[in-house]
Amino acid sequence: MSTPTGFDELIHPSTRLVIVALLSATEWADFPFIRDSLSLSDSALSKQLHTLEEAGYLEIRKEGGGRKRRTRVRLTARGRTAFEGHVAALRAIVEGAGPAVAQPTAPEQQHAETSR
Repeated sequence: MSTPTGFDELIHPSTRLVIVALLSATEWADFPFIRDSLSLSDSALSKQLHTLEEAGYLEIRKEGGGRKRRTRVRLTARGRTAFEGHVAALRAIVEGAGPAVAQPTAPEQQHAETSR
């Protein structure tokens, strides 16, 4: 089975997938909310957000200054399209798997061969 159209290697790592999924449900999210929702350190979240921002999937705004500085994040139209395509690709992979077909065990296979 080949990789379905829309599968996005950039979004696929679990941390980025959860970030994008979280942001898809809202217009803007505050950095602490995302950090706490994913149980990440500030530096780990910053790295993932930066990667997604470089791809054009996120917009990051820093508002205010000093102790009142606030970092807000949102999914761009490009990011939303990429996420929706990735989710559709994951669904196609899962649906294409179908139910597992049981293979005969060695004794069952031997019995079938001797009874022919």
